[in-house]
Amino acid sequence: MAVTLEQPARARLITPEGRERPLSVTLRYSSADPLAAQITFPSEASLDGAEVTWIFARQLLEEGLRAPAGSGDVHIWPCGRARTVLEFHAPQGLALVQFDRAVLQRFLLRSYAVVGAGSEATGLDLDRNLARLLGGV
Repeated sequence: MAVTLEQPARARLITPEGRERPLSVTLRYSSADPLAAQITFPSEASLDGAEVTWIFARQLLEEGLRAPAGSGDVHIWPCGRARTVLEFHAPQGLALVQFDRAVLQRFLLRSYAVVGAGSEATGLDLDRNLARLLGGV
């Protein structure tokens, strides 16, 4: 049975003008998808008024807490000692979201209690997932 961890968190959306706008998000991790971390943004933070979930590698979060990391749609880097910035690229534009580093570290440590670092592959049933993907289950 899959275990899902959800952690509400406060963040700051950095506007194009450089202002900070407080934001409540949900950090999520599931043993059903042990390589991924998720951040769900409320509808008021999106251009189309819909809730938005970004999914990216849990390893990227770990790396980004220590040094600039990422390529493609998600980049993460430390911002001083106490904050971390997540940068999301979408066809509609770019979003910069700043977190207190301790919040992301706590989430990461809690996710390791669900599935330990380096043991993600043991939780994957590749044959079953492939069959489900191909419509066999």
